[in-house]
Amino acid sequence: MKRIVIKLGTGVLSTPAGKSLDSSQFTRISAEIAALQTAGYSCILVSSAAIAAGVRIMHLKQRPTDLPGKQACAAAGQPELMRLYATSFRKHDLSVAQLLLTHGDIDSLMHRENARNTLDCLLEHGVIPIINENDSVAVEELRFGDNDRLSAEVAVLAQADHLIILTSVDGLQDEDGNRVKKVQDIAKAFRLVRSDKGEESVGGMKTKLEAIRKASSAGITAHILDGRKAGQIEASLKGKDVGTSFPIRHSSI
Repeated sequence: MKRIVIKLGTGVLSTPAGKSLDSSQFTRISAEIAALQTAGYSCILVSSAAIAAGVRIMHLKQRPTDLPGKQACAAAGQPELMRLYATSFRKHDLSVAQLLLTHGDIDSLMHRENARNTLDCLLEHGVIPIINENDSVAVEELRFGDNDRLSAEVAVLAQADHLIILTSVDGLQDEDGNRVKKVQDIAKAFRLVRSDKGEESVGGMKTKLEAIRKASSAGITAHILDGRKAGQIEASLKGKDVGTSFPIRHSSI
């Protein structure tokens, strides 16, 4: 079975105002992923939004900027994030599992092998792994900084065929604001990066391109898609004109 790593940003999973998680998004996305599973794909999710969920649970007016505050929000929000995933996938007779990682886990040969074995076992039994950075215990020098980089690490670890990054924009845009349909030379794509981070975002387009560069170098095709639009994942896998696609070889844009 082909493996897909799907990264879901906070902007994809929260309401437009970013004040709470959007249950309708979980319902739609779980249905689409269930269809992919039925079609013969094994799906691994790398999901943000634990901190965003924690902000509401802790009755804060805004997202903390200090590390202890972020870690506390992550600890409070992770159970709610997993509850929404578990509830949504249960409707399709699918189970989920939580896996929290730090950069140290990926960097350690023993921890990396343990994580790979865990993923293989979960996928073999049809369970959908949901991975997030272990924000509650990671310190600054060990943090991935965003789940874009983590998704690339997971894609390489799992020997995935595809990395799909779902975000709140319609792929990479050129200097005129038009969608770039396909990127052959990722080095040139970095020149198109603008400051596009939202209030709830940690990364931006630059970190997405860095993630894709790592995945591509490992022979993994990649896509940046608008996660607020229905049917984008299936369409990209069928080669349709959605978002921005990144073939394995890069020569020109």
